[in-house]
Amino acid sequence: MGLDLKHLDIKTCSPVSLIDTGSPSEFPVAGIGLCLSGGGYRAMLFHLGALWRLNEAGFLPKLARISSVSGGSIIAGLLGFKWKSLAFDENGVGIQFVSEIVDPIRELSAITIDIDSILSGALLPGSIASKLIEAYKEHLYGDATLQDLPDLPRFVINATNVQSGALWRFMKPYMRDYLVGEVKNPKIELAVAVAASSAFPPFLSPMELDLNESDFTPNSGRLQRKPFITHVVLTDGGVYDNLGLETAWKRYDTILVSDGGGHLEYEPNPKKDWLRHVYRVLNMIDSQVRALRKRQVIDSFKRRKKILDEKADTKSDLFRLTTRAGTYWGVRTNINDYGLSDVLPCPFEKTTELANEPTRLNSIDPIIQERLINWGYAVCDAAIRSHVDGSLPAPIGFPYSRGVV
Repeated sequence: MGLDLKHLDIKTCSPVSLIDTGSPSEFPVAGIGLCLSGGGYRAMLFHLGALWRLNEAGFLPKLARISSVSGGSIIAGLLGFKWKSLAFDENGVGIQFVSEIVDPIRELSAITIDIDSILSGALLPGSIASKLIEAYKEHLYGDATLQDLPDLPRFVINATNVQSGALWRFMKPYMRDYLVGEVKNPKIELAVAVAASSAFPPFLSPMELDLNESDFTPNSGRLQRKPFITHVVLTDGGVYDNLGLETAWKRYDTILVSDGGGHLEYEPNPKKDWLRHVYRVLNMIDSQVRALRKRQVIDSFKRRKKILDEKADTKSDLFRLTTRAGTYWGVRTNINDYGLSDVLPCPFEKTTELANEPTRLNSIDPIIQERLINWGYAVCDAAIRSHVDGSLPAPIGFPYSRGVV
């Protein structure tokens, strides 16, 4: 018996809200979107491994969009900035990937920037956010702006607008909050966009933008008035969308999700002072929203396969709006769940240790760095070969010889 789509509700099937995306069509078009979650340096290194495998497989030039939040935005910003320097060969492999992406990210991973930014912002002139911007400029982006990103793939660096409660998207052609409006061809520094995306509250938030009324496209948002358009108050993109799904999911029919996010640990005696209590509650909210979005994303992939297997109605609006092709891999995934016999050896107890690395912008030991990169590489490979491209040859080994142990 075929699957009955009439009883599926769009609001409960979709992991994102159905708001204006700037797309000429409400339905997704053919193309691949890659979503990079938040999760501090842990996520950044995990995503680095995934990108390493995608590069080897010639997937990077096939991407139409890379949407990121928080820790994912740190590496996405560098990938976009260095895109033209990757020197893609005829197979779509960036032969300069290690020198242009891996080496700078590993250098940053050896440096603590969250505590340093908090302390210097609290004790010296300038805000905490400004210190974070300075650190990103020094170690990764220099004076690059959004205009230094490529036209394709489209890089979307996501932050959350504290004033409107909506997603604030930084992109080359425009930056936009669908409620406040859009600014075309923004000259915002890349370090500013990434700092806004990774300004996790309460310590690194907020990040404030001072703009001019004339910067905005007239009548592009219903909140297009002061102070919404002159003093924009932003926080971590993960507050709104902790998997970076929103702008990719709505636009493309194939979605790859790399989730390096954290996990809420049990705390029998939670702290009661306001700062640590707020931090705990924020992490609870993040954990629950992430779990919900993850379930909905995976259910969408499964639902699409079921509909196709049962030859049900694939032309219905509901099918097109709520299902996607693609795959999900996460830092807490069990690699054996993909059902492949030739995956790289990744004992679940060892990868769980890596998943428990703190969600910080804090120096990570070089050995842990290599293990996290290896883990992202291996689980991305398994996910892609299991659900996207079964013809892709298995890798001959990890990027680093120590594996994940």
